Amino acid sequence: MKPPVTLPPLREVIKKHGLSANKALGQNFLFDMQLLERIAAVPGDMDGQRVFEVGPGPGGLTRALLQAGARVTAVERDSRCLPALAELGDYFPGQLDVIDDDALKIDLPGLFDDPFHIVSNLPYNVGSALLIKWLSEPQWPPQWQSLTLMFQREVADRIVAREASEAYGRLSILAQWRCDARLAMTVHRSAFTPPPKVMSAIVHLVPKAQPEGVSPRVLADLTQAAFGQRRKMLRQSLKGLVGALEALEALGIDSARRPETVSVNEFVAIARLLSPAL
Repeated sequence: MKPPVTLPPLREVIKKHGLSANKALGQNFLFDMQLLERIAAVPGDMDGQRVFEVGPGPGGLTRALLQAGARVTAVERDSRCLPALAELGDYFPGQLDVIDDDALKIDLPGLFDDPFHIVSNLPYNVGSALLIKWLSEPQWPPQWQSLTLMFQREVADRIVAREASEAYGRLSILAQWRCDARLAMTVHRSAFTPPPKVMSAIVHLVPKAQPEGVSPRVLADLTQAAFGQRRKMLRQSLKGLVGALEALEALGIDSARRPETVSVNEFVAIARLLSPAL
């Protein structure tokens, strides 16, 4: 790895470019470089690795990834931040590409030729939507090798929750049926400028083998139906889904159960019976 590059303090960069966190874009800035370096290290050794980052803002996490030797492709829709990111790229020739666009519109398989990691302090207003998009890719295993993502603590807890817990729900299942998911670290609200009203956490997800014979679309529809009426019994919440009640009976799953008591493996088994021949 190259020796560390001496960079101007992030606060000076923000002041120079007149930047402030945009609430409408879900922005909150992190200045603590030790914390940012810890986040960048969650996926492992980044030296020479390709990384996709969403919403780098003024480039706090970006500089930690670049210092670690990563080659970063960042997508930023806030044009105010682009000059600061361009300056950061000058310190790391050939390591940083910035795309001025909306991450929800980015076609990741068309963006990279080689495997890559996704590392991002996700804007809170699009975090769940991006995660579901990345977890729903038809090709599995995906091109990305890991996801290291910051969410509001409540959302992070939902991603890693187990059945019968209050946080367990649709996001838990969509994350865990195809990935190993863990809570990597928590981040206190005081670490941000401006401080958000909630605590945050970093979740790390690594793709695993997809269960055979299961359609991602069918599982998404199944969990949407089940948790769309979370407090109702399965026989009520799934009655509009063709074949669902028959699948419960075939698997010996009591239709009087509520969805939060049904494990990931059980939801996968139901979806397998509802999936067309694959």
